[in-house]
Amino acid sequence: MSFKSKVLAAAATLTMVGGVGTMGVLTAGTAGAATPSCGPACINIFSKDFGTHKSPNFTVDVFRQGAKIGQPLILFKVSNSDPALDFSLSFQGHVSDFCAAGLISGLTCLHYGGGATIIPGKVTYPDLPAWEVEYAPFGVDSGLCMGVATTAFQGEGVTLQPCGVSAKTVWIGDSLDNPFSHFVPAINGSNLNFSHPFVLTYPNNGFPTDKPRPQLQVRNLTGFTQPGGIFPVITSVSSNQLWSARFGVLK
Repeated sequence: MSFKSKVLAAAATLTMVGGVGTMGVLTAGTAGAATPSCGPACINIFSKDFGTHKSPNFTVDVFRQGAKIGQPLILFKVSNSDPALDFSLSFQGHVSDFCAAGLISGLTCLHYGGGATIIPGKVTYPDLPAWEVEYAPFGVDSGLCMGVATTAFQGEGVTLQPCGVSAKTVWIGDSLDNPFSHFVPAINGSNLNFSHPFVLTYPNNGFPTDKPRPQLQVRNLTGFTQPGGIFPVITSVSSNQLWSARFGVLK
C-alpha cells in the first residue's frame, strides 16, 4: 500500500476540504502570488521576516522553475506570471493518523500526535494537522512536493521530492508553539527530535534578493520556553522559523 493510501486508510473520516477548512494556522486572503492558471486554490507561503498577510512580498518558489527531484526551494518576489510560485495544498490528516500508519517517529507522535498525557483524564498534547505542499506550475500538479531528501538534519536544504512516498514531504502545522499568532513553525514529518523539532527555516542573515539565492532549510526549533502553564511551549520562536500563507492570485 502506498504512503498516501496508508494515511487515507487510517483517516477515512477526514477529507481534504474539511482539513483545509479547519487548518486555522494559515489565513486565506483575497490575493496571493499564484498565476491565474493556478487559481484561487493555490497557496502562497511566506515568512514573517519579509512579509505580512496584507503584503506577503516574497513567497516560496522553485529555483529556476526546475520541476525535478532535488530542485532547491527559495523565496522569490510575488508575481502573477511566475509559475515557480505555484503550489497546491493537500491536507493529509493529523499526526496521529501518520502514527497509526507507522510513518512518523514515536517521539514525534508522543509530542505532536496527542499521545502524551499532561493531566490524567483531562489534558493531553494536541493532535496537530499535517499537509503536503505540491508544486503546481500553471495549476498542473507536478507530483513533486516541498520536502527533504533524507531524514531531517540540521541545515538540510528543502527541495522538491516525490509526493506521497514518505513523511519527508509532510509538514506539521505547529500551533502548539508560538500560540495566539497567525505565524507558526512547520515541522517536517521526518523529524526525530520531539523537544526541538526540525522546522522550515530561512537562513540567518539571508535575504530573498541575495545572489546566490538562499535556500530554505530545516533546522532545530529555537526560541524561549514559557515558564509554568500546562504545556511547555515556545512562545518566542525565532522569526525566520515562522510562516503563514495566503491563497489565490495576485490582483
